[in-house]
Amino acid sequence: MLSELVTTLQQAHRTIGALQALEAQLLSAAVTLAEEQASRRPAGTAESDLPLRSIAAELAAALRVSDRTVQRRLSDAHVAVDRFPAALAALADGRISRAHLSVIVDAGLGIDEAEARATYEARAVEKAAHETPGRLRAIVRALAEDARSRSIAQRHAEARRLRRVVVTDLDDGMAELLAVLPAALAHGIHDRLTQMAHATTKHGASAEGSDADNGHDAMAGAESGSGEGPMTDEEARDGSPAVDTDDPRSIDERRADLLCDLALTGLAHGHGDGLDAIVATVQVTVSVVTLAVGDGRPAMLTGHGPIDDDTAARLAAAAPAWDRLLADASSGAVLAVDQYRPSEDLRRFLRARDERCRFPGCGVSARRSDLDHTKDAARGGATAIENLAHLCRRHHVLKHQSAWTVEQAGGGVLRWTSPTKRIYLDSPAPVVRFVADDPPPF
Repeated sequence: MLSELVTTLQQAHRTIGALQALEAQLLSAAVTLAEEQASRRPAGTAESDLPLRSIAAELAAALRVSDRTVQRRLSDAHVAVDRFPAALAALADGRISRAHLSVIVDAGLGIDEAEARATYEARAVEKAAHETPGRLRAIVRALAEDARSRSIAQRHAEARRLRRVVVTDLDDGMAELLAVLPAALAHGIHDRLTQMAHATTKHGASAEGSDADNGHDAMAGAESGSGEGPMTDEEARDGSPAVDTDDPRSIDERRADLLCDLALTGLAHGHGDGLDAIVATVQVTVSVVTLAVGDGRPAMLTGHGPIDDDTAARLAAAAPAWDRLLADASSGAVLAVDQYRPSEDLRRFLRARDERCRFPGCGVSARRSDLDHTKDAARGGATAIENLAHLCRRHHVLKHQSAWTVEQAGGGVLRWTSPTKRIYLDSPAPVVRFVADDPPPF
């Protein structure tokens, strides 16, 4: 029964994708019609966008939506049809969803050269066929960076001038505070708030956050500095993760409360100790050559994508220790990790390899996940690289208490089998990208 339901739902999604692609083509045709009407207007005529506004109003009345909404959809559809035809075709074929298409288009808008954009688009569609939209975002940002003619340092210098904080009023006495910041700072702030939120209670998070699907560090078992130790395989089997019953607030609520405390009073109020000793943790991958000579290659901020090399160099200078990655020159896959100061070799290797929870589609950071024995240690599973992978709290429990099973397929690839016997592969993302054949500097 479940297998038939899944198959039918997949077919429905393919049909929806085909109809959404058709809708985009029709909306784009409406834009082309508006452009033709505008070209026939006398030169210098005021309100040159009147044909487009008129057509948008016509469509809005027919569809019973706002004409401003329709005009925005007209623009989005025309860009997809005109500049990203291969991605639109993939939507029509059911290979990707509209959410995937939006991620591909958003990341590729800055690629001006048609040939470079087509190359980016083909690579992005290939990746999208195997990733969720949330995971895809960082991947296509890196692909787009490779295809752009202007360096990220130049673009970042311009984008920094747009940083801001704005307030949007919501219903029920609430408001949204939006801060546009450099990515490394934004991720660092979020990570620090998360660590502090875990530290405000004895046992850490009592509920999941809302951002597990987009790659932000949220709930799921922490490592050092989070206030909560990783869940063991025994706890996952028993279904008894440690929670704090005295604090009913979710992790999201605690983060929000701490942000208000820090911004308004300069103090972090909570029930835990040692908050001032907590520092934010962000994972940045940067080549040795970039640090040494500033070759313009972007560093990669895990969960976001490319950042400028100046920011990467400043983060590296402040780091108490560096992890050095040995990677495959053709695939970028992490092969080994060492550090200039000795520490937990195995954990560091797996954090560098996995980056995130290894359940298909999950984006929770490895630093907020449990290190799980794929074959249970209690059943003879070895504590070794080929038998370990990170799972967030949600999927750690799912593995042990449901009909889902997983096995290691080699090279860090996990082969998951669902209750309906479908097979899903999850591969570690190549975090190191090579663009030249120069020998390594070490």
